[in-house]
Amino acid sequence: MATSTGGDPHLERAYSLSGPADARALYDEWAPTYDADLAGETQGYVAPAVTADAVVAAAGPGGEILDAGCGTGLVGVALRERGATTVDGIDLSTGMLERARATGAYRELREADLTAALALPDNSYDVVVCVGTLTHAHVGPSALAEFTRVVRPGGYLVATVLDDVWESGGYRAEVDRLAAADVFEAVSIEVAPYRSGQQVDCRLLVLRVR
Repeated sequence: MATSTGGDPHLERAYSLSGPADARALYDEWAPTYDADLAGETQGYVAPAVTADAVVAAAGPGGEILDAGCGTGLVGVALRERGATTVDGIDLSTGMLERARATGAYRELREADLTAALALPDNSYDVVVCVGTLTHAHVGPSALAEFTRVVRPGGYLVATVLDDVWESGGYRAEVDRLAAADVFEAVSIEVAPYRSGQQVDCRLLVLRVR
């Protein structure tokens, strides 16, 4: 794992998780300082704002949005600032969900493991947005098919994939496979800033579901 962490111990631990139970323990512990740890110049965690801009550019601020892996609510807040009014969030960590609830940006918040099937019907949302979970030792590429399952035809999956694992983690291959199967159309796949303070980039995916 060569991705710069800027020496942040929580981030170093995050990039070497051993499974959902380990992830839950870390993020429950990290929740009280997560925003402050990532928002400063050292980390420059711009991915939530960058992704919210992409959501609004692709789909507009209306419709029902699912924030998958919502954490403390940074994406929900960014979406609300851009005019979105109906955002639900799911996350593995109850500590993170408590922080997200305090933002007032979400209609509904629920605990969920993104490495497993989601307890949601097909075609539930106009947009699924996922920021920060398709990364080292978190959620693998198989989640992409599950995310698109709950998007209504013509809706969007907008997600970040840490650039360092885009190829090696199998995400590019899975995007190519699903596109070839006509599950979605890749509207854009661009390199975008993720943690700008450490010059860490992501692939920003805008995928239109068939």
